[in-house]
Amino acid sequence: MTPRRIIVAITGASGVVYGVRLLEALRKMEHCESHLILSAAGGLTAMQELDMSRSDIEQLAHVTHNVRDIGASVASGSFKTHGMVVAPCSMKTLASIALGLSDNLVSRAADVVLKERRRLVLMTRETPLNLAHLRNMVAVTEMGGLICPPVPAFYTRPATLDDIVNHSVARVLDLFALDHAVPLQRWQGLNAQASE
Repeated sequence: MTPRRIIVAITGASGVVYGVRLLEALRKMEHCESHLILSAAGGLTAMQELDMSRSDIEQLAHVTHNVRDIGASVASGSFKTHGMVVAPCSMKTLASIALGLSDNLVSRAADVVLKERRRLVLMTRETPLNLAHLRNMVAVTEMGGLICPPVPAFYTRPATLDDIVNHSVARVLDLFALDHAVPLQRWQGLNAQASE
């Protein structure tokens, strides 16, 4: 049985914890295989935000790929994957994907996912957004990608940073129709007391 392969790319935007949490969740799931692409800027951000080294993060993945290795398995459409998540996705990476530059393995793998009509999810991290950012998001959306900024859901009344991170990560895993154990308080509608 071919595992459900998910490519996880971590780029240099703030929010490396989202990519790390995705890798942790995928590691616990049966029949899933994570393929990590960690950019140089992503590695620097991980050290700054989480005190994690490149090797710390690579150990969370089933398979790792060098960001400069354009000959990697995930650079070809004949290598079957379930899709790709860029978490977090920098505006540079967004622009590269939107323009189809394929200038490193992150943007090449994303290009492959799009051309094969597989699921591409970009957890974009920037605020405020300028017109170039917005146009690039539209371009990726028109090509079939999903722009999924990690926006907190306050209806869940998060008590910790972990609650906020878990919610966004669980929602991304839902987009791939994966059964996961990431804590997620799902909306059940307004309760009777709140609606009075």
